[in-house]
Amino acid sequence: MKTIQNIFLALVTTFFFTGCDAQIKNPKTETVKVYGNCGMCKRTIEKAANERGIVKANWNIDSDMLTVTYDQTKTNTDAILKKVAYAGYDSDLFRAPNEAYKNLPECCQYDRPVKAMAVANNHSEHQGHNMADMSQNNDVLSVVYTHYFAVKDALIKSDGKTAATQAAGLVKAITAVPMDKLKPAQHTIWMKILNELKTDAEHIAETNDVKHQRDHFASLSENLYTLAKSATNGNTIYYQKCPMYNDGKGAFWLSQENTIKNPYYGSAMLTCGSTVETLKP
Repeated sequence: MKTIQNIFLALVTTFFFTGCDAQIKNPKTETVKVYGNCGMCKRTIEKAANERGIVKANWNIDSDMLTVTYDQTKTNTDAILKKVAYAGYDSDLFRAPNEAYKNLPECCQYDRPVKAMAVANNHSEHQGHNMADMSQNNDVLSVVYTHYFAVKDALIKSDGKTAATQAAGLVKAITAVPMDKLKPAQHTIWMKILNELKTDAEHIAETNDVKHQRDHFASLSENLYTLAKSATNGNTIYYQKCPMYNDGKGAFWLSQENTIKNPYYGSAMLTCGSTVETLKP
């Protein structure tokens, strides 16, 4: 039963939502039904859908309607609703994985509609991913890896201009990743590292200063390694370490070859380092 507190919460959130729409660039607003029960559902649904500067969401408790305003150059309704589905909530477009629904608190386990919409892919319900599925996920991220390796190769040559150009391409590749096509585990990782990946790539792209580029390449590489552990580019990737960089604290990078070519020192210490992990496709 809808409570006065829930209605008040809906009104407050609606006011806040309206005031924040201007923050979204290239905005597009759509409304779709998302099933739920209470104020806790509202918080969970909106948390799953919201993405600072990209998506602002408001779920109405009485009507079960989710209104989203989003930057249409960076995401789409399918991607947003898949995130909501992974959180346990059915919409008119995607059905939540059964396990996600079962993990909801008892008060949030709404009456589910007839299973007519597509089920958001979830490993617990699809144990056997075929090669086509794996290939699709590799293709989704392949451009990101391509530009990353191009940045690495430029830094090996201490070529700041080429590194900047390739990093600009990396920024575009990161922004263009269709998040709705990532598998759930990969999607979760991607959402955690997305902002840092873009920030580091943007810093590399905005200067020809190789030292500054290398500083950001170090953190860029660690975040991409986190992703590569669950999704390579379809090939074996070598995780390598330079022990000397950053005053002896060391720094890592990803490579498509086991031979050491150090992007942190270039020709000065080209073969300094070692492979610490091999990631198989």
